[in-house]
Amino acid sequence: MRVTVVLFGLLCSTALVISAVPLVLDPQDDVRGAFLTSRPKEKTANSSTAPKTTHRRPKPVVTDNKPPSGTTSSDQKTPKPEHKHSKAVNAQRLGLGLTLFMRDATGLAVRTDPARVFQKGDRVRVLLETNSDGFLYIFNTTNDGPPVMVYPDADLDEAGNYLQAHVPFEIPSSLAAEERLRWLVFDENAGNERLFFVFTKEPLKGLPIEDELIALCRDSKSSCPVKPTAEVWAQIEKELKQPLQSDTSAQNGRAQTPAEQPRGLGLAKDDPQPSLIMMASSKTSTLVTTLDLIHK
Repeated sequence: MRVTVVLFGLLCSTALVISAVPLVLDPQDDVRGAFLTSRPKEKTANSSTAPKTTHRRPKPVVTDNKPPSGTTSSDQKTPKPEHKHSKAVNAQRLGLGLTLFMRDATGLAVRTDPARVFQKGDRVRVLLETNSDGFLYIFNTTNDGPPVMVYPDADLDEAGNYLQAHVPFEIPSSLAAEERLRWLVFDENAGNERLFFVFTKEPLKGLPIEDELIALCRDSKSSCPVKPTAEVWAQIEKELKQPLQSDTSAQNGRAQTPAEQPRGLGLAKDDPQPSLIMMASSKTSTLVTTLDLIHK
């Protein structure tokens, strides 16, 4: 089966199964609470400016290190780091929240049971939330075929893939200019689809993003969508075997709220929570999980 969105050429279908990822769930560990603890208590003030449409990594801040007038560089002392002798306690683990929305008969986006079987004409989108700043990659396989990178995309977000902590991100976006670009649409071709979500603190080596990805797709159409090298994919599959802790909250039929739309604003503690939360079981720089899509 092929699920198409014009901007992606993204292949899809559904049943939320993390079968390829070992799940470790300690009843003493509040996974959901640990994920949400870094959400601010208060809502971010609404901005009158248009939401940010780029996901390029922030530019480094340049500071003026010139010594004050009347002093020399030798007079300046290097500031000592704060809490020099402090020891990190319960360091934050990477977390990813995922919610599946489906378009209902009235056109609303409602939370849907990921275990359902999808039919021709069904429309879905995925809402993601991370608990840390980092880089998101999404890959797709069809019937266990070769993987292709469907995000970042040269035609989306200036080919960037940088996400901010607790700022909602949609694939595809509900704010797209046209209705046909707001959903993944199931066509008449049934099949088993798998989406791989790779969230990392630093960009993956060997995969182009931003200007490099734009130039690659402009100069060689056959190179896009990008197919990861065997070395890169082996590393992703290795990370996929790392145990995750998860928490599921069934809220099927609940409509998507304005707060959950990608407005460039962060989510507060009292905003709707992801249907599924996955956290690394230890401190790591990469989290990999999958979303299986069943279409008959």
